[in-house]
Amino acid sequence: MDRKNELQFGRREALYRLGSVVAVGFLVGCGGDDSSITGSTSTGSTTSTTPASTNAQCVVTPALTEGPYFVDEHLNRSDIRADPTTGAVRPGVLLTLGVALSQISAAGACTPMSGALVDVWHCDALGTYSDVQGAIGQKFLRGYQVTDASGRAQFVTIYPGWYTGRAVHIHFKVRTNASGASGLEFTSQMFFDEALTDLVHAQAPYNTKGRRDTTLASDRIYRSGGSSLLVPLSASGGGYAGTLNVGVRV
Repeated sequence: MDRKNELQFGRREALYRLGSVVAVGFLVGCGGDDSSITGSTSTGSTTSTTPASTNAQCVVTPALTEGPYFVDEHLNRSDIRADPTTGAVRPGVLLTLGVALSQISAAGACTPMSGALVDVWHCDALGTYSDVQGAIGQKFLRGYQVTDASGRAQFVTIYPGWYTGRAVHIHFKVRTNASGASGLEFTSQMFFDEALTDLVHAQAPYNTKGRRDTTLASDRIYRSGGSSLLVPLSASGGGYAGTLNVGVRV
């Protein structure tokens, strides 16, 4: 599916969500350390209560489209690189990705949110999503984790490739009740520094596809609020690691 169809899907989804979820505001920010390749330095997640007004992790941002490739596979796993049926691991540069989820109270206090379900899904090094189109029945690069007492979930994956009309990104969905019986739902996307993407995509197997046709600056979905969804990454274990800090106000 090209960018035009994805944007049309996003508009329909936005209208649906505006009609069904009106009592929730989601906030998101990026956390890193002094060696981060992109993004500002922060102190990371904490289990203490912090006023949101003084917490750089809690920055208002809009939700972004779910897109056409979400499949609720019910795969509770941290390492999402392999297809669970065959065990075949998708090749690519290692990416250790954290999500730190916080709840923002009516009084503005920011506290970790435990017990929430966080789904992530993205394309492989050559731009292919599992369980859609030519990869029906495969389930690579999909999975969920439930946030721990510190509000954290962590995934082991690969740096995403690209497909026509979109900048490099990873989709994520937060459901505040892991049982799915009730609670609130929020969907958005993560993005990555262009210079780092250039470095990664110059390597195999990414380089067999050629240079991406869409950058952050030319991606309309990114321009709808993606600048606050850039994940700061640091070199780690032969790949990269970083955490996106997400806050929700109910």
